[in-house]
Amino acid sequence: MYKTTEISLSFFYSIDGDTMKIYLDLLFILNFAFDFLLLLSTSVLLRRNANIHHLLIGAFIGGLSILSLFIPMSSVLLFFIKILISIIMILISFGYRDLKYTFRNLGYFYMTSIVLGGFLYFLNVQFSYKQEGIVFYHNGLSINYIVLLILSPIILYFYIKQGLFLKNNYSHYYKIKIHFDEKQVLTLSAFLDTGNTLCDPYFHRPVIIINKKKMIYDINQFGMFLVPYKTVSGESLLPCVKASYLEIDKVGRRENFLVGFMEESILIDGIDCILNEKIMEG
Repeated sequence: MYKTTEISLSFFYSIDGDTMKIYLDLLFILNFAFDFLLLLSTSVLLRRNANIHHLLIGAFIGGLSILSLFIPMSSVLLFFIKILISIIMILISFGYRDLKYTFRNLGYFYMTSIVLGGFLYFLNVQFSYKQEGIVFYHNGLSINYIVLLILSPIILYFYIKQGLFLKNNYSHYYKIKIHFDEKQVLTLSAFLDTGNTLCDPYFHRPVIIINKKKMIYDINQFGMFLVPYKTVSGESLLPCVKASYLEIDKVGRRENFLVGFMEESILIDGIDCILNEKIMEG
């Protein structure tokens, strides 16, 4: 009579009577490939530009960790061993500068692992289980390890692409407060546009631009005047007022600037104001 046994993290096994054969070479290759993809993804996301040889050595150490599954130990001890191995992998792959640098590398490594593991688990459930209402049962199918190796780089590619997009764009997002006077304060979400260097032609004050619909106060009370500017369609005049000062979250206070009002909506997700590059210089 045959026994059915499952080994955690194992995709390769055959059963011959009561004897189970575990193909360690295939387990090591799969573990090595996944660890290399995770380390490479961490390097790209954090722009570490790590040496490829260091990543391969780190992945090799991670691949050897599969042997710990066959050493009798408690689950708590196994957990701490895995943590220790992951720290060694990070130190080998990216080196050591300080604790903040190391923990940042380790944090992104684990986040990437969770994303990849979650996607693969989801795919395995979709292919391996059938659903009747809220009940899931195994239907005898499973994802082949070759399919996993093919899908993993694709999953990580889109994860890295989205991660870099968020890092490149949302790092230019700021919370600001425009103080027109002591009582009239406008709180907005702003985006630093490095292409916005608009200044008034007389006193060279930088101009920040907001959607006119977001202005809840009467702009005529502040002494409005016009600032010429150029666009791809030609030249025009931008209505502007002078505010008392500007508070930029995590940057500081800025003075001697103008607030310009545009009729069109700002086509940036969640943004009400375009900051001027010159105003960020202080």
